[in-house]
Amino acid sequence: MKTVLIGASGFVGSSILNELLNRGHEVTAIVRHPDKIATKNDKLIVKEIDVLNTDELAAAIQGADAVVSAYNAGWSNPSLYIDFIAGSEAIQKAVKASGVKRLIVIGGAGSLEIDGEQLVDGADFPEAYKAGAAAARDYLDTIKQEKDLQWTFFSPAIEMHPGIDRGRTGKYRLGKDSPIFDETGRSSLSVQDLAVAIADELEQNKHLQQRFTAGY
Repeated sequence: MKTVLIGASGFVGSSILNELLNRGHEVTAIVRHPDKIATKNDKLIVKEIDVLNTDELAAAIQGADAVVSAYNAGWSNPSLYIDFIAGSEAIQKAVKASGVKRLIVIGGAGSLEIDGEQLVDGADFPEAYKAGAAAARDYLDTIKQEKDLQWTFFSPAIEMHPGIDRGRTGKYRLGKDSPIFDETGRSSLSVQDLAVAIADELEQNKHLQQRFTAGY
């Protein structure tokens, strides 16, 4: 499979890149800083492209089987909300212009619901993550209106960060709009198993025009 991976040098993107290459995918990695990708592989092409340049991005996507977007506008970016929305909408526009139909977007956990309330609207939601979570939530509302693409939006577990050190187990449970909790009451997933869930979705197409989540 020929896959375009946007944001391939980030925390999430780099794990997805490794998983896809290990499965034999041909990957075109779209990044802002090519020097951050140390991986060498005959099936890997690295391209430096600003996602807001939709013409250049569409040209790079053309001919692929699917696009996976792990785009992140930067957690320390003071314009994170605006930039995430703009970048995500530009990626969606470029995919449509390219003629490729399959798009998988990695979003946030903030739009997941417990008892009808989205996590990002909860009183105890961390302020440091609110702008990014709100942007991903609002973009989910946008992509839900998309009729032409076979899109999928993925929300990770509540705890999905470098401190989740299980590595790659290859095991996870699936959900739709509410977090997956384990027997201890935690909603967690390693970034390596997030990559497994994304690669599985890419190959199996279980959640076309749907949001889904995963956790242990």
